[in-house]
Amino acid sequence: MTAKKKTVRGKKKKEETSKKQENKISLEEQLATEKDKNLRLFAEFDNFRKRTAKERIELFGTASQDIMTSLLPILDNFERAFKANKPEENDGYFLIYNQLKSELEKKGLKEIDNPIGKELDTDFHEAITKIPTENDKEKGKIVDVIEKGYLLSNKVIRYTKVVVAN
Repeated sequence: MTAKKKTVRGKKKKEETSKKQENKISLEEQLATEKDKNLRLFAEFDNFRKRTAKERIELFGTASQDIMTSLLPILDNFERAFKANKPEENDGYFLIYNQLKSELEKKGLKEIDNPIGKELDTDFHEAITKIPTENDKEKGKIVDVIEKGYLLSNKVIRYTKVVVAN
């Protein structure tokens, strides 16, 4: 063999090994890229799963909101009737009111606490009117409740309508 042939073969071997190394590097890069894509896709799916589970829980918590808001005027009418007629505990409509209220409470309906004498909190109260007062201590405080407010699963479904001293 001549020296020329040996150098050509040596060059070919070097080229082949460098091509193999390049292919190996590009395969490693491709593998790393695919692993990264896979991890990102998995994380995105996990976030989607958590978000839909949270939305489902919120939906179950407030699914009955429409029916609850339609029953609130009935509770108000019962309470107006109680003020007008002063029922006894064994009267029929008093028993019906208590049963209706307890069933709604089982479903998550809560009455907002009586705010008379407290500061106006717009997260729970809606000021209907303001009345003048001479007492400086009463200014900005609630003096009367026009309509009770209600919470459903710690979400306000009806604000307490109040009168505020000015």
